[in-house]
Amino acid sequence: MNLALKDIRHSLFRFILTCFGLGLLMTVVLAMIGIYNGLVSDALAAVKAPRADLWVVEANTQGPFAEASSLPAATRDAVARLPGIAEAGAITYQTIEAQHGTQTLRLYVIGYERGRPGGPSTVTEGRGLGRSHYELVVDRKSGLEVGDTIRLGRNRFTVVGLTEDAMNSGGDPAVFMTLSDAMALQSELDPAAERVRAARGAASPDASNVAAVIARIEPDADVARVAATIRQWKHLGALTQAQQEELLLASVVDRARRQIGLFLGILLTVSAVVIALIIYTMTMEKLKQIATLKLIGAPDRTILGLIVQQALILGASGWAIGLSLILLVKDNFPRRVVLEPTNALVLFGIIILVCILASGLGIRAALKVDPATALGG
Repeated sequence: MNLALKDIRHSLFRFILTCFGLGLLMTVVLAMIGIYNGLVSDALAAVKAPRADLWVVEANTQGPFAEASSLPAATRDAVARLPGIAEAGAITYQTIEAQHGTQTLRLYVIGYERGRPGGPSTVTEGRGLGRSHYELVVDRKSGLEVGDTIRLGRNRFTVVGLTEDAMNSGGDPAVFMTLSDAMALQSELDPAAERVRAARGAASPDASNVAAVIARIEPDADVARVAATIRQWKHLGALTQAQQEELLLASVVDRARRQIGLFLGILLTVSAVVIALIIYTMTMEKLKQIATLKLIGAPDRTILGLIVQQALILGASGWAIGLSLILLVKDNFPRRVVLEPTNALVLFGIIILVCILASGLGIRAALKVDPATALGG
């Protein structure tokens, strides 16, 4: 006879409610883990998309993501001629807001040269850019579909392809267009603003600069040596792909990442305390039944098995409910929620460990109970 299952059946409804409540807590924990992973993934998405080996930026800056960088577009030709460079491409980044129907979309515009590094890593629907002007490949999270048109700046663009998981560190979906369109978009003003600028005699924005030049290295070339060569040019800086990713995480998203990580740690601590209290309370409610078991000669291992098995069933059930709920709702979050199988497995291991440790409190109380208690009123 399994006493743990017998006791659960005796108060099945209350046990199910307890498991569901613990499952909701596990849902929050898994959501925070997913948000933490999503924040890191979103931050690195724009950096990883071009599959570059080297980032050439303005000297004494941290590149196009951590701070502003501006280079003459002709820098691409100079970089492409360097020994060890397989191919190079100029690229620009800017964030804009655009109206589509009744919605205001916040988009991360990436301008690149067709046939050169910098475009979307994959096109999951439709096609890539086929014309020099007025075509877009957009991230699916933007809500745009192939064939839609949207006004950006003074011109209307047609969506010809969709990609996935392309966004900036703020979670804004990426929009890929040709470099010439992107450079025009970042320099042009609406007619009213243009008239004000002309009346003031202000200079027109420089439309010939790009944010960075990205390069891919030949298989037998040393990326560190090529980067050192570029840094010898006083007006240029160079970052390897690994340095760019490390810099982005260390500067742009570091505080948000640490804050979410701290909140996750607090949630795990609260979860452990709640599980311990639930198991201890469940044990204290059964002290008279445990005393009866002792009175009829049940060995201590039977009582120990009763408490530990119930604790493990409670923890495993709560984890399963939490995992199921987060998988159902994660796509409805405003920010991307990324859950890896290892995250769920590690949390399961933590929950099992907490349940075993929390059982110790109940076991200690159960083993100390006097069998004569069963004879009381």
